[in-house]
Amino acid sequence: MAEVTHWADIVADEVSNKHEKNVVATGITPSGHIHIGNMREVVTADAVYKALNDNMHESTLIYLADNFDPLRKVYPFLPEHYSKYVGNPISEIPCPCGKCSNYAEHFVKPFLVSMEKLGIEPKVYRADELYKSGYYTEAIKDALVNKDKIAKILTETSGREPTDEWSPFNAICRACGKMTSTKVISFDVDKETVDYICECGFSGSVSMQGGGKLNWRVDWPARWKILGVTVEPFGKDHASRGGSYDTGKRIAKEIFNYEPPYPIVYEWIMLANKGAMSSSTGIVVSIDDMLKVVPPEVLRYLIIKTKPEKHINFDPSIPLLTLIDEYEKLKTMEIEKISTYNKRLLDLSKATGICHTDIPFKHMVTIYQVAHGDFEKILEILERVGYETDNRRCIQELITNVQNWLEMYAPPYAKFSVKETLPSKASNLNKVQRAFLCSLAKIISTKEELSGEQYHNLVYQAKEKESVVYKDIVQILNIHEDELAINPKDLFKAIYIATLGTDSGPKAGWFLSSLDRNFLISRFNEAAGDMCNEG
Repeated sequence: MAEVTHWADIVADEVSNKHEKNVVATGITPSGHIHIGNMREVVTADAVYKALNDNMHESTLIYLADNFDPLRKVYPFLPEHYSKYVGNPISEIPCPCGKCSNYAEHFVKPFLVSMEKLGIEPKVYRADELYKSGYYTEAIKDALVNKDKIAKILTETSGREPTDEWSPFNAICRACGKMTSTKVISFDVDKETVDYICECGFSGSVSMQGGGKLNWRVDWPARWKILGVTVEPFGKDHASRGGSYDTGKRIAKEIFNYEPPYPIVYEWIMLANKGAMSSSTGIVVSIDDMLKVVPPEVLRYLIIKTKPEKHINFDPSIPLLTLIDEYEKLKTMEIEKISTYNKRLLDLSKATGICHTDIPFKHMVTIYQVAHGDFEKILEILERVGYETDNRRCIQELITNVQNWLEMYAPPYAKFSVKETLPSKASNLNKVQRAFLCSLAKIISTKEELSGEQYHNLVYQAKEKESVVYKDIVQILNIHEDELAINPKDLFKAIYIATLGTDSGPKAGWFLSSLDRNFLISRFNEAAGDMCNEG
């Protein structure tokens, strides 16, 4: 059976056949918290960029923050006084926390940090800087001169006819600072100025160099030419019939004389059962919050393993642990057993600068709670069970992920606390359970250390008549072996009751190997009571 080629390599092959050099672009308007739905675009772009470079095709990855867009409304996370800024460019509005240079930077800064954590290193552009530096000036002239042609394209493509007052350029009022309430009345190509009137009553002239911006449907194709974009992912809303990509293609070709980039249309990330993520609706897990919980390569894996045109269901509670398990299982498989496709998937999920450890996330969930979050105790346990502890920075990152997951998303049953004294519930253990704990204590006392797998096997082997544990239980109970029937579920339950005071708990092997052997010997003997003496 033929090997399946990863979607990123398919895109890379197709675009490299058209261009000697490629510019992979991604861009987001930082009007609110940038969530993992937005991150799908950036990771998708990075995967294609990596695929191009891996195949020796010269390419550049760029990210453009659309920070010159107007504030559309007072979002739920903003104080009401921001209503006075609605219509102003978000790069010209005060920062909500007062610590950044403007409103847009308040959201751009943590996003750039998140990209760095994900091993994504694009060349970063800010729209306001491009406009103010004159990058867009020629495109603005072309758009204003060809206003009627653009209007015709918009009508023919989208079915919506612009009004007579429509202009491809939105001037920023020098009095009120808004760009959504101005009307362009004339322009001068030689002087590079635009005259306007504003609803606030002011009229005046602004420079094409930073005095306003092209509206979205014209700005996007202009940007393709200005930055030389050859491939770009974007959400399915832009790809709808008559949408901004349809109009952008014609404007790029017919107005700016530029071939539109190769499109990668992606579906939404759906949050649990709440629907598509959106800052405006409040259905959102910010990328900053998510990276507090998920190891970066797992988040990359979530996005890269799914074809862009397929939606992703994301649940940060227990299903997140299942996703992490899936990735870790693949990562630890013997290399000869991994398909070529999965090798490529793993390769694209990793990136320079990302921390990697061999410690399973679920095991750290157990170790963290056994050690009560104490870093030195965690290191002690890790060394005892056989993990490398040299890379403390990466271990600390994993610990932080686990701690945040427990606090933010873990269901109550995933949390536990080892009891300092024998739980009262242990008095309800039956004779077989007590005899098993006595036998287990004896075996632990004769071994230096047992691995998680060894502990796990001891419990399951207890039902087999030839096993040491089974024979020990028969001897302790002083019965014939044919009189004994053991259900491992009852034995696991005995372990959890004796240590946690609950009927269930974390994966028993990892859990027991994380606990001090002397503690286990003492606790299991205590839980067995006089059963050991009787044996």
